[in-house]
Amino acid sequence: MVTREVRMDIVMLHRQGLSNRQIAKRLGIHRDTVSGYLERGGQPPPPPASRRGSVLGAFADRIKAWMEEDDYHATWMHQRLKVLGFAGGVRAVQRFVRGVRDRLVRKAFLRFETEPGQQAQVDFAELAVVDEAGETVAKYHMFLMVLGFSRKRYAELLLRPDLTNFMEAHQRAFRFFGGVPAEILYDCMKTVVIRRRGKEPQWNEGFHSFAEHTGFAPRLCPPYASWVKGKVERPIRFIREGFWRGYRCASLHSGNRDLLAWLLEQESRIHGTTCQSIAERFEAERAHLGPLPRTDFDTSARHFRNVGKDCIARFDRNRYMVPHRAVCKEVLVRVKDGLLRVFDGAELLVAYQIPEGHGHLVADPELVRALREDPEQNRMKYRRPPEGHKGKARTLGPVATPWAVTVQYRPIAEYLAAAGVSHE
Repeated sequence: MVTREVRMDIVMLHRQGLSNRQIAKRLGIHRDTVSGYLERGGQPPPPPASRRGSVLGAFADRIKAWMEEDDYHATWMHQRLKVLGFAGGVRAVQRFVRGVRDRLVRKAFLRFETEPGQQAQVDFAELAVVDEAGETVAKYHMFLMVLGFSRKRYAELLLRPDLTNFMEAHQRAFRFFGGVPAEILYDCMKTVVIRRRGKEPQWNEGFHSFAEHTGFAPRLCPPYASWVKGKVERPIRFIREGFWRGYRCASLHSGNRDLLAWLLEQESRIHGTTCQSIAERFEAERAHLGPLPRTDFDTSARHFRNVGKDCIARFDRNRYMVPHRAVCKEVLVRVKDGLLRVFDGAELLVAYQIPEGHGHLVADPELVRALREDPEQNRMKYRRPPEGHKGKARTLGPVATPWAVTVQYRPIAEYLAAAGVSHE
């Protein structure tokens, strides 16, 4: 099968008046191939009737109908075919889709453009670090934010795409841009949305609080509609091929430095869609960005723990002592950069460096001393009644009995007779 470019050349040369023999000679293909493509209007031949038809069966027509309807992914179609009774794997669907994709007439769509400062788009990509032998030695997660109007980009390599790193990458991107866009478009990633049911998504509480603090509105991309986020999808491929391919990443720090420098170098190029440079467009967009927040959002991980009667809050198989006034309360544990902080509401109770390993008891000697010196806590612990009050030990003793007891004595013979035993 010839490439799409060759098929286009066949049609173009035929329109110029060249014969099939001349076209075949010029393109280096057989003249029968030229004839076949011209008979089909430049389209490739249909896939041969093979085991694909036997596997898909009646589902083939359903797949074609979906492909004519919209640009659905093969995985999306496979999930819905399973509901309809399809027992094959996703690979069979992917092969069938590839076989008929080029023969379909795609629906046209309007390119979505935004006003200056209105929207940014965010996505993740995984980049493999390879050695000189071509073996993968590490994997980084690239965070990418693109401003919709100017196409200005901020990219950063992360070790883990968790919520803390995700929010901190946002903060560095906003400082890089010098402002905050009104809204940001995302995929349905767990760091942004827990689940999506209907029009009302269940946002990740930590990320939603971050968005409110920073001053932007999160938006979700429709499922299986990657073209909606084209402003960030295409730059990912651009970075993979233009920067990362052949690049020898020595460390995370050097990789981020070189990546950002490379992106800045590309801003002088004329963009194919806007017909302007990114730097020129960004000068017009900069003034429309929202202001940076006065303070950075606390991006540390949030965990809730109950404090036991022993003044201990447990986290990650270690025990941490907190002030005794927090006993039997639910406290907030925040972890970041090896530091663990415990809060009772907005009050910081204690902060500890997280020890290496597990099974440690981490305690502040001042908390132990305060607990020992608190008379009320010791009185409660050892059940010591306050002064002037008689406890149970004094009221129920042999001297102050609050009731009279009468003891009746009977001869032993009466007990034996009741038991049916003769007494001689």
